Amino acid sequence: MTRPQGTIGRDALPVDRMCALAGVSRAGYYRSWQASAPRQEETEVRDTVQRLALGHRHYGHRRITALLRREGWRVNKKRVLRLMREDNLLCLRRRAFVPPTTDSKHGWRVYPNLAWRLEPMAPNQLWVADITYVRLDEEFAYLAIVLDAFSRRAVGWAMATHLQASLALEALDMALADREIAPGGLVHHSDRGVQYACGDYIGRLEATGIQPSMSRAGCPYDNAMAESFMKTLKQEEVDGRAYRDLAAARRSIGTFIDQVYNGQRLHSALAYRSPVEFEASLTMAGAAAQQPLPSSIATCP
Repeated sequence: MTRPQGTIGRDALPVDRMCALAGVSRAGYYRSWQASAPRQEETEVRDTVQRLALGHRHYGHRRITALLRREGWRVNKKRVLRLMREDNLLCLRRRAFVPPTTDSKHGWRVYPNLAWRLEPMAPNQLWVADITYVRLDEEFAYLAIVLDAFSRRAVGWAMATHLQASLALEALDMALADREIAPGGLVHHSDRGVQYACGDYIGRLEATGIQPSMSRAGCPYDNAMAESFMKTLKQEEVDGRAYRDLAAARRSIGTFIDQVYNGQRLHSALAYRSPVEFEASLTMAGAAAQQPLPSSIATCP
């Protein structure tokens, strides 16, 4: 907290003169200021927390703290948690985890799990894929997604009212069109579902130099990152909505993926940055590293 200056504004009277005119002592003025300033700051912080929490109703106190710091507030997460509890602004509860149904009873080859020991250090080293269902008014639709495990960015997605391999292939094709892949440098991880194990899908991976990887049987946690994305999608977009048909669901979910999840949602694993912001920071850092040194530094005497 900063002590008030001797004058208030360019043309204002000195504090001594104002105290004399008001009939109060200088010490009394400063005691009043010290008592009221913390309350004013608390009110402003609380107002900002309420605005951010209502605008991001699925954010917990950690992400709200990150947003506050972006706006210039010097606060810690314990204080934000206290304010959110007092104002009943805690984020919505998550639904219980339900493992998705996967048709792994097929005759196609099952590939070993390469992802469990792979820690990506850059984009396009590990992709994870999964499929979930979305309820419409009169039927079910299915969403296939491909995520970059390093930046958490959804690089490919597709929706249809069937579970054929073409659904997963459409999401993969979007990812391949959006990213530059070095042959042999990317691992694609999924469950053992027939959509990912069939010849068409594996053939597309092998044609582009991508190594297939699959989870162990009955263990959805091997693909935890994709499962986490699906839970976020259901919690923050799908739950509580009524999609009239596939076109309406595709528009709404596509907007969430491209604009909200990729462009705005803060990820704790990315130092509370969005996937787009995180990848942009990597690009800027790489460009700065490639800049030539000034001649006075680069040349030796």
